[in-house]
Amino acid sequence: MTIRIVVADNEQLIRDSLSVILSAPEDMNVVAVAADGAQAVAAVREAGADVVVLDLDMPVMNGLEAAEAVRAEAPDCGIVILTSHGRPGYLQRSMRLGVRGFITKDTSAAKLADVVRQVHGGGRFIDPEIATDALALGGSPLSTREREVLTLSGEGLRLGEIAGRLCLAEGTVRNYMSSIMSKLDVDNRVAAHRAAREAGWL
Repeated sequence: MTIRIVVADNEQLIRDSLSVILSAPEDMNVVAVAADGAQAVAAVREAGADVVVLDLDMPVMNGLEAAEAVRAEAPDCGIVILTSHGRPGYLQRSMRLGVRGFITKDTSAAKLADVVRQVHGGGRFIDPEIATDALALGGSPLSTREREVLTLSGEGLRLGEIAGRLCLAEGTVRNYMSSIMSKLDVDNRVAAHRAAREAGWL
């Protein structure tokens, strides 16, 4: 049985390379490629893909958002995250979304093909080094609302603008920001955003 694969990455050279690599084995065929997460979700739906290989950092809809949409629309499709951002927080969020493969872009072509086979067969493969880091790091200390506030802060919005965007009082946003800085043990918004990004919590 041939494994029908969709590949999604915002960089054309990587898309083209992955398409060649994953079409080479006799038991695999790349049926579509996508330049962003929304295209990937549509391609999985239209092509009836067995496995989708997603980059994390994509426009329109990032890899995590695309994984969530694929899980909702095509629950039988296996999801592999292939990323250069091998951060524990991203792994933890991916696992909660039902991703069964999480590997970095320095993985060999042969290993990537093996991971696709494992995921298609109902198995799971996680990069061992990232898995170890994730266990050491623990879960994100930030609530969903705190992540929203910190994400908008990272986009350069002031407290009043964040409050307007989230339909909250400015004082409430200030309290969220104080809580965030306390949890991350930093003394300003920029450092909080940087710390959360580096951990993969945003």
